[in-house]
Order: sequence, then structure tokens, then C-alpha cells
Amino acid sequence: MKKETVFTFFILLLVTAVISCSGSSGKKAAPGTGKGEGISSVPARRLIEVLSPADNESFTCTDRIIFSVARAAGNDKTDSVQIWVAGKRISTLTSLPAAVEIPPSGMPGRLSLKAVAFSSSFKPHTLTLFVSLLSDINPVLYRYSVVKAFPHDRRAYTQGLVWDQGFFYEGTGQTGESSLRKVDPESGKVISQLNLDPSLFGEGVALLGERIYQLTWTTRVGFVYDKETFSQVNKIYYQTQGWGLTTMGEKLVMSDGTNIIRFLDADFNVLSSVEVWDNKGKVENLNELEMIEGELWANIWQTDRIARIDPSTGKVTGYIDMGNLLPREERRPDTDVLNGIAWDETHKRIFVTGKYWPKLYEITVVPQGRN
Repeated sequence: MKKETVFTFFILLLVTAVISCSGSSGKKAAPGTGKGEGISSVPARRLIEVLSPADNESFTCTDRIIFSVARAAGNDKTDSVQIWVAGKRISTLTSLPAAVEIPPSGMPGRLSLKAVAFSSSFKPHTLTLFVSLLSDINPVLYRYSVVKAFPHDRRAYTQGLVWDQGFFYEGTGQTGESSLRKVDPESGKVISQLNLDPSLFGEGVALLGERIYQLTWTTRVGFVYDKETFSQVNKIYYQTQGWGLTTMGEKLVMSDGTNIIRFLDADFNVLSSVEVWDNKGKVENLNELEMIEGELWANIWQTDRIARIDPSTGKVTGYIDMGNLLPREERRPDTDVLNGIAWDETHKRIFVTGKYWPKLYEITVVPQGRN
């Protein structure tokens, strides 16, 4: 063996001896992890298992849910388990197996459940799961009857529709075609029109006081106009897509294509929100909106249905099947889906139309099976 090899071997033996005596690999210990001072250097271990409910299990929002937890197989080191529901700690368990009863919320939606196990010997172990809370209402199915048909500009890709003092205020979409219009209902004639910048895709419109609000689709900006002159008085900004817009008292009500409905003030600050669910699941693609006698009506994009929604809970109370409203002979290749709902509160009239439709209809609705 060469001298250099003998010397290197000696050095390695010396280093090994130093490491063995110190009980350290040479890495600096984290604060508080010395002997008897914590467990952060101890590998994580599966301490618990959830017996019920199953992840992604569905319940009715009036059901009581039993959240049941047990020690994982082979583990006897769990000291306590915290139970969290919707981000709030509701209980601490000190003996297992154990169960916590989660009272019904009465509100549909996705509910997060979490169990965090603690042990003096191991790192905390967290298990998270979600359950779906379905509406407890079986939606009423409605059919429609046409009262009267009105002419409608076939070039209008209708995104928003409002009735006010004998006129329709209509927002149209498509890049290069988007506009805000004041329309005479009997003739379908456009009395006033403001064209949006060609880069913008117009969406829902709503009337709040003497101001008209108009959304755009993906640019996250909207506009506020004077109702009489259509002159712009403000811009509004939001963090989602813009789809439908209406008013509920002094609040604005907005959809974004998901199942979430947001309630906003006049400056477009979000005040609250609800998730829209029926008794089978969440209801998405909520588009043009209208408040009718305390109920929120929403076009469901890509369908011929209108959902009737309780705005305080997000529960769907009914569906209106609008199939075959526009006769086949009135349709062209570019004729698009039903979209646009307006409410004449004074005379209790409901109006509907669609994108690139030549007609706008006054309708009545009754539950199916009733004359």
C-alpha cells in the first residue's frame, strides 16, 4: 500500500470515529431538535385512518354526518386528534376509535373535513377529505306558454336583457360586435346603441338606479353608463370571468360560468356568495340572470333550460324546459342558444330570447301537469 493511501485511510478512520462519538452526521441540527427537544427530525408516520365518511361521498344538506376516526393498524402512539370542519376546529379527541357528529348546515356545497393526529413520538399526521352536500329540494319542473312574439334583431348575440319603463336594454357579445342597446319592444328597432371596443366581448347587463352596468367576458373589466345618455361614468373590475348580471334590491348579482353566484355593492365589491346545487349535484354554466319576485332565474348555457334559484341558499327550486321555443323554420346555421331573461315588474311579464334569434317572446310558466 502506498504512503498516500495509508494516510487517506487513516484520515477516514479518524472522521468516522468523530462522527460516531458525536452522534451526528455533521449536518447542523435545526433549533429545538436536540435530544428530548422535539420530533421534527423523526419521519412522518400514518397514525390514523378515517372510517367514515368516504372521500367525495354525497349527502343531503339536512343530513347529519358522522366523522369517525380510528388508530391506523399497528399504531398505539396517538395522543390526540383534532377534528376540523370547513376550516374550523370543532373537537379534540383523546381516545380512539371515536366519532363526531356534524350537524346539518342546511346549505348545499362542498364541505372540507380534516383530522390531525398528534403524538409525542412522531410528526403530526393530517387526513383531509371532502363531501358534497346536495340540495334537499326536489326541483319543480315547469312548462311555458307563449303570450306574444316580438321582433328581435337577428344580428344581436344577446348576453344581457333588462326591461325598464317600456324599453329593453340589451347587451350583445362577440368580439367586434359587442354593444349596449336601447330597444323598442314592439318594432324591435334599436333606438340607441353604444359599440364596445372591438377587442372586448360583451356580456351581462343590469340596471341599478340610473346606471347601467355591463360586463365583459374574459378581460375582467366592465363599464358603468348613464342610463339616458350611455356615457361612461365608471369602470368596474373583477377577478373572474363575466357572464350574467342582474340586481336584487341595492345589490348586483353576478354569474361567472361556474355554479357560484356573487352579490356585490354598487362599486363591485363582493359582499357574499352562494353555490348553486340541486338534489343531484352542483349546477354550472349559469349565464344570463334575472330576479323575478324574489327568485333568481338563470339561463343554463348550452341548454334550453332556465334554473329557478333561491338566492339565499343557492338551492334550485325549479327548472323551466324552454325546448322548441324558437320554431325550426326560424332557425339558421348561426342561430345559437336560448339566452336573455327580462322581467316587467309593473305588469308581471316575463320575456326571453336567444343569441342571434329573430324573435323575443313574452311567456308564462306553470308546473308540468297543471293546466
